[in-house]
Amino acid sequence: MDLVKTANQNLEQVCTMFRQDLDALPEEAFTQGFGGTTRTVADIVTEVNDVNDYFGAKLRGEEPPTWNLDDGWVRAPEGFNKKTDVIAAFVQSTDRLKSTVAGFSAEVLDSPIPGDSNGRTYYSRISFLVSHLMYHSGQLNYIQTLLGDSEWHWK
Repeated sequence: MDLVKTANQNLEQVCTMFRQDLDALPEEAFTQGFGGTTRTVADIVTEVNDVNDYFGAKLRGEEPPTWNLDDGWVRAPEGFNKKTDVIAAFVQSTDRLKSTVAGFSAEVLDSPIPGDSNGRTYYSRISFLVSHLMYHSGQLNYIQTLLGDSEWHWK
């Protein structure tokens, strides 16, 4: 398997799919709750961005940012609720992550991340990030159906 090609293609594909899901949602979905404990689309994207930025920093050998936790769940900061702002922040986060991954050779991808107590490789962390994005894309798809939209928006 070509680790470089696979890592970059998988990351690009899931980022594109997630972005298409965001584009398909109406403005009001970004702040709408569906019960007392659900998170909004803005909350979900905040978590995705935080995870991307955290592990992106780890992959670059930088000190990762701190988590934005509220009662155990990542919540969008006050005022982070406009569709255009949320999408722009997602694009910035994923562009930074994709740029990081694009710089890795097969040797780097197959090697353990320095300081990782479990000996995880760069490739395994990138695979986790792809899975994390896909998981939350499923949440966006479910919100889409709650709003009456049953179309596929992945092109």
